[in-house]
Amino acid sequence: MKEKLVQKKTAVRSEEGAQFDFGGFGVHWKIEGADTGKRFSIVHHPIAPHALAAPLHCHHHEDEYSYVLEGTLGALLGDEVVTAEPGTWVLKPRGQWHTFWNAGDTPCLIIEVISPAGFENYFREVAAAWGDKDRFAEINKKYSLDMDFESVPRLCERFGLTFPKL
Repeated sequence: MKEKLVQKKTAVRSEEGAQFDFGGFGVHWKIEGADTGKRFSIVHHPIAPHALAAPLHCHHHEDEYSYVLEGTLGALLGDEVVTAEPGTWVLKPRGQWHTFWNAGDTPCLIIEVISPAGFENYFREVAAAWGDKDRFAEINKKYSLDMDFESVPRLCERFGLTFPKL
């Protein structure tokens, strides 16, 4: 028997959804996995000018698809550097080391589609533990996320970026 999806929302307005700012990189929760049968979730990521969103990292359970709404997104996908303007999709498949940043002088806003759902909760847990590096490492392990914290200085120097102190 096919499981029936119980859709909780029919529309999500621009101002709806919880938000958190990690110091230049934000998360605005839009569509939860519970609303999609855990097939996918969507968050918006506002990124300040020249801000690095995350250290180089690799997901083992989810794919991410970023759509640029405003500004210029830079991304390192394996060894490839990509610059994406509004209207561009950037694909970050599981198993690929990657990171991304605002490559411009104005704010950047992306829609992030995460498949399957669940990783949207990673951001909630990191927000609750913000500033606690040991807890951050535990959360990364829980979500099967490999993260190279040592990559931050190199990335900031190479691409002219800033990153908040954890």
